Amino acid sequence: MRKFSLVEFSVNHPKLVVILSIVITLAFMTQFPKMKTDTNPKHMLPDTSDVRVWNDEVDKTFALYEDMIVLGIVNEKSVLNKETLGKVQRITDETLKIKGVAARDVNSFPTITNVTAEKGALRVAPLMTEVPKTDKEIGYLRKMLFENPLFINRIISKDEKTTAIYVPLEKGANGKEVADKIRDIVKKEKGDEKYYVAGDPVARDTFGSEMFKLMAVFAPIAGMIMLAVRYLMFRDLFLSVALMMDAMMSIVWSMGLLIALGFPIHIMSSMAPVFLMAIATDSIHIFNEFYFRYREKKDKKAAILETMKAVGRPVRYTALATAAGFAVLLFMNIVPVKVFGGLVAFGTVMLRVLSFSFIPAMFMFVKEKNIERASMDEDIETSGTSRFLKGLARLGAHKPKTVVLAGVALFVIAVFGISKTVVNNNMVDWFKEKSDIRVADSVMNEALGGTSLGYIVATSQEENFIKTPEAMRYIDGLQRHIEKLSVVGKTTSVVDYVKRINRVLHDDDPQYDSVPDSKDAIGQYLFLFSMSAKPADLDNVVDYQAAKANIWLQLKTWDAQAMRDVIAAVNEYKKANPMPMDLKPAGTAYFNLVWNEEVLWDMVKGFTIALIVVFVVLRFNFHSFRWAFVGYIPLVFTITLIYGVVGFMGKDFDMPISVLSTLSLGMAVDFAIHFISRFKQRLTESSEPGVRSSEKSQKLPTPNSSLITDALLWTAARPGKGIMRNAVLFASAFSVMLFAPLTPYITVGAFIVSMMLLSAVMTIIYIPALITLLQGWLFKGGGVR
Repeated sequence: MRKFSLVEFSVNHPKLVVILSIVITLAFMTQFPKMKTDTNPKHMLPDTSDVRVWNDEVDKTFALYEDMIVLGIVNEKSVLNKETLGKVQRITDETLKIKGVAARDVNSFPTITNVTAEKGALRVAPLMTEVPKTDKEIGYLRKMLFENPLFINRIISKDEKTTAIYVPLEKGANGKEVADKIRDIVKKEKGDEKYYVAGDPVARDTFGSEMFKLMAVFAPIAGMIMLAVRYLMFRDLFLSVALMMDAMMSIVWSMGLLIALGFPIHIMSSMAPVFLMAIATDSIHIFNEFYFRYREKKDKKAAILETMKAVGRPVRYTALATAAGFAVLLFMNIVPVKVFGGLVAFGTVMLRVLSFSFIPAMFMFVKEKNIERASMDEDIETSGTSRFLKGLARLGAHKPKTVVLAGVALFVIAVFGISKTVVNNNMVDWFKEKSDIRVADSVMNEALGGTSLGYIVATSQEENFIKTPEAMRYIDGLQRHIEKLSVVGKTTSVVDYVKRINRVLHDDDPQYDSVPDSKDAIGQYLFLFSMSAKPADLDNVVDYQAAKANIWLQLKTWDAQAMRDVIAAVNEYKKANPMPMDLKPAGTAYFNLVWNEEVLWDMVKGFTIALIVVFVVLRFNFHSFRWAFVGYIPLVFTITLIYGVVGFMGKDFDMPISVLSTLSLGMAVDFAIHFISRFKQRLTESSEPGVRSSEKSQKLPTPNSSLITDALLWTAARPGKGIMRNAVLFASAFSVMLFAPLTPYITVGAFIVSMMLLSAVMTIIYIPALITLLQGWLFKGGGVR
């Protein structure tokens, strides 16, 4: 019984195959209206993850809000004048009306609680009940502000040029939408003041919004550039569109399946189309070889069949290696990482199915005169590109020791660069330096305590233990210890309220700016405070049983490293000051640290396993550990070199960089598979004239050096042209990302452009050098298999 061939079926029934492909694509497209997006990093981890469970528990215990926006108001003369204070009042009043804002807990001059004494009694009331009208009233407000340590660097800067309005968000509110409404409010105000909107929800939700806009803008531009470059390469618009179509179909099929299965489009899965467009360019090897074959055969159908027989095996194995590399991510811990891995693996397999069906079918619709015209340039003896590539390969084949030693030197330097890599992540840095969000964050962090919020929760097994002087002084000491870190702008705890009350009840005597010596006095102070203050004031810092205390941390950067430093300082304090209380980090800054590390190391772990899987695939493809080793070298070399440059540049090893590791793996190995497979085919044909590449390879006598060199130069000139076309095509398209407003996209663009060009050049130069240098070992015991 004759074996079924998808390629033969496709060239014999081209209309049917094309119509079926379009129908399937339309079916998947029907799922797109159901698309949901989720840009909240919190959802990168499952509900049951320790950090989410702990943070939810802390939020519930201390009545905290998950998200907080900070509006900074700057007046270079001073914010303490009646005009600016009037604006603060109006902006606060309008902000309280915004849907999604937790109005009862907004803190600014008119709403924040102030603790004073009046006729020997504690007085707790809003700081600014009405806008001061006279210099005397403004002077009094200034006195209230700067006498209370709770306010300094929180709602007033030390130089009194900056104030802030803290806007907590109700659960589920969109940070970008609330931030936009706040911006609309401040636009109505005229004068010298400048306004800055900052905070994690603003950066997070703005990034999510911009991310999808960019995908909508850059994907079509990249696609148009790819179409134009393909046309310049093959001089046939129809075929250029066909090559584009298989990429778009695989993207539609993959994203349609994702949506149909009920998964939201997350930050990671939104990058899948970019990855699939990159992987789709592997089809260019089919086009490259087809034109050469047509020039030799002058028969379209025969050229298609011979092309697919020649490149079918490397195309299958490059797809297998890429798909396996991404499929490994299915076994990681982070759900979006699993989804991303499965999505790209599925899309890669679909791309290869289309390569053996849709593309051969589309070839049948091209007019032969067009193919003949385009194939005129496909001669390795006359083509400038082929001669250039042959020159590169000749360098590797004729000076293998020099080339390999130079590579070893670069490899060692790159490893040194990798050793300088800093693991860190900062979502605010995903915006350009002069973007509104980054400028706002910078201004606020410089003037006040900081926009990044974290907590340290002190827990005792004994109720009311927090009210003891020992616990109070322990927490006070911890705050002073943490504040020594340059990244910590301010800390606030229940101790600050107790010290403030103690002082004002003793005629504002600085001597009493301390923790009382009696537990009863502390308990009484807290009781008095709770009677008049907003419920959240005390709830936010101590639990009802007084067994837990919450220390607020304002950090001057969103760097994950900042919270890492805080945790180290806390552990250091615990070790030096034993106390029957547990100290544990929490809050947004802590969550950002944990999810970044978990996602990042999950990707690194998956990448490491994928490296092993890819080697196994190479072993099966080449039927030899030795040839797998040679194919592996350019892959490892390219990845090491690029990450070495990243280390030397001082760029943080963050989530976008870790995601790109899998792409580099998938792309770098493709070129090696194509080169070695076609080299072995050529060597087989050259060693035994009459044996076609389509026939199953047999063990051959050891070829001589001259034969090997000729085969290497031929491979560089002909399949190598496809490799270089692949690299140039994709690099040119993705270079548009260098102009994106979000830095991860710039990173992706620079990374892909560098990787594709470097990987192609390394393949053309280094594989000939390695094969020439190791030929005695590679062909030991009988030649090519």
